[in-house]
Amino acid sequence: MTIRNWLKFFLNALLIGGGITGLVGLLVRWNDTFYPFIQNGEISEFIAAFLWMVFLGFTMSVVAQMGFFAYLTVHQFGVNMFRSLTLWNWVQMLLIAVVLFDLVFFRFDLTKADTGRTVLYMVLLAFLLGVPALTAWLKVKMTGKKHILISALFFMIVITTLEWLPALMVRSGNIDQWVTILLFPLLAVNMYQLLMLPKYNAKSEEDLKKRQARREARKESGTPAKSKSKKRTAH
Repeated sequence: MTIRNWLKFFLNALLIGGGITGLVGLLVRWNDTFYPFIQNGEISEFIAAFLWMVFLGFTMSVVAQMGFFAYLTVHQFGVNMFRSLTLWNWVQMLLIAVVLFDLVFFRFDLTKADTGRTVLYMVLLAFLLGVPALTAWLKVKMTGKKHILISALFFMIVITTLEWLPALMVRSGNIDQWVTILLFPLLAVNMYQLLMLPKYNAKSEEDLKKRQARREARKESGTPAKSKSKKRTAH
């Protein structure tokens, strides 16, 4: 990927992360944070809190991008180690099952006494499964390669969960709010990266071919000029 296309890819992912976090943060923290600012006429505080949410989204976008490029390395390593894409897909399916089991029974820390919290985390789990399923389906439809379905699901579920894990490990404060807020930018940015990377790679290849063609054209146009100057010098 060329530097210019990588910057476009990076900045678009950054804007998606910031925008989604700002919107979700506004909705989730409306009653206890944003509405009191509006009620008291503290518009500057409202804007500052919203911008802080957007900045947090920028941070989560960077985390997601680091996770994506780490996954590309892990995926290639897995294919080379198991020497079979089919076997590697089975391993990825096993890891998906392990991560979901750990997430539900250990990380969510659900109790029967708190029904509201249980419903919230089941909704978050539905998003964690639904968005990856949609992304994987779109990826297969775009590429026409059915074998990448498992890899797409693995990235969207396992890698997103690992990126989400620091928020899940906190046990104090408004943890449920932050767990909710931080999931959505990770899902959105990871979905964008998985679906749009081939487009930027293809655009980079086109740019490199055009650049090479311009170089060759300059060389060809420069050769006659040099030969003419040599003839004039000889005369």
